[in-house]
Amino acid sequence: MKSPNILLSIVAAVTMTFGVSTSIVQGQGSCGGDNNGDGLVNGVDLAQVLTDWGACANAGLSISSVSPSFGSAAGGTAITIVGRNFTGATSVKIGGIAATSFVVASATSITAVSPIGSAGAKDVLVTTPAGTATLVGGFVLIAGSCPSPTWATVLEWVPNAAVVTNATLRAAITASGLPWRVLDNGSNIEMLLVPGGTFMMGCSPGDVECGGDESPAHQVTLSAFYIGRYEVTQAQWLAKMGSNPSSHSGYSDSPTRPVNNVSWNMIASGSTSFMPLTGLRLPTEAEWEYAYRAATTTAFHSFLGYTSGTNDDTLLGNIAWYGDTQTHAVGGKYANALGLHDMSGNVWEWCQDWYGAYSSGSVTNPTGPTTGSPRLVRGGAYYYGSGRCRASWRGPEMPYIGNNDHGFRAARNP
Repeated sequence: MKSPNILLSIVAAVTMTFGVSTSIVQGQGSCGGDNNGDGLVNGVDLAQVLTDWGACANAGLSISSVSPSFGSAAGGTAITIVGRNFTGATSVKIGGIAATSFVVASATSITAVSPIGSAGAKDVLVTTPAGTATLVGGFVLIAGSCPSPTWATVLEWVPNAAVVTNATLRAAITASGLPWRVLDNGSNIEMLLVPGGTFMMGCSPGDVECGGDESPAHQVTLSAFYIGRYEVTQAQWLAKMGSNPSSHSGYSDSPTRPVNNVSWNMIASGSTSFMPLTGLRLPTEAEWEYAYRAATTTAFHSFLGYTSGTNDDTLLGNIAWYGDTQTHAVGGKYANALGLHDMSGNVWEWCQDWYGAYSSGSVTNPTGPTTGSPRLVRGGAYYYGSGRCRASWRGPEMPYIGNNDHGFRAARNP
């Protein structure tokens, strides 16, 4: 075996020959030995390997994920930490507090029990003889006991900032102690939590297109509820009802287009309609508008680059299918700040309420008139112009009518 001095001589010779810099970053090439990423495995790469001979500082120690990524602030959540080079780990901390217990299952996995802590996103740290790895915000402590709903599968407990783009809404969702993103077990519909709050319902300030029935604007307070991230699709309707009434079917993307040609009665009246069969319900008109607005006060909700929404209908194409000849697959336009797609355009969305005049006073969890003739549709549709896609536009429609621009979005109590 060659002595260290001989190895260093080889390094020096190769370095002089190829002009090697010891700042080359290892592992950047397209194959395992191409340390400098130049597409070749040669003396340059060998020189770097010999220069770095010996123990690596941290030995590639890292944390890639924590599952589940949330748990009760009261502690006691069993978690699995996945990463690299955990062998000999001496400490696991969440938010600076030592885990109740931990076991190094392998070099890439640690099981642990979360400690008691304050609610919020916490850094996860794993310390080994080689150093400490940190996953920033890797585990979120939730106030309360974090009970999972019996009717749904939790997909994500904590709101994703890339989806729920409004920080105030994210904080309200987290503070609710309820899971943010779930999959309804009875219908396979993805639903997002809308946190409780207060807003002004009715004609938006500066909206010159408001009709008389959109006033008076009035204060509404709502409890938290779940609502479909997308309009109910043809596939979801077919799976539960056995037949597809949609006129815009037969296309390659028809399963992901919203179901249409559905009346209010087909959706919500009688034991054999969609809602009783799934245990879901239609949103009230107030819930629908609150969810549409997602903390904005403009005619059209926010989207990328317009965080406060807009009254400019020339920008509507960013969030809505309108002035068109057919429906489109759900989710093809920008979502609002709650992560909800197609709240404007595509198909009209039935609401639970009877159509009627607004109250001038403040109300809590309103459900509309107790009786009536027409029900309500909201949000505009693919066939119509921009005016009907506004947040406050209201459409009376007889409950037995199901035209080719009528669809819906599901809701549910927590």
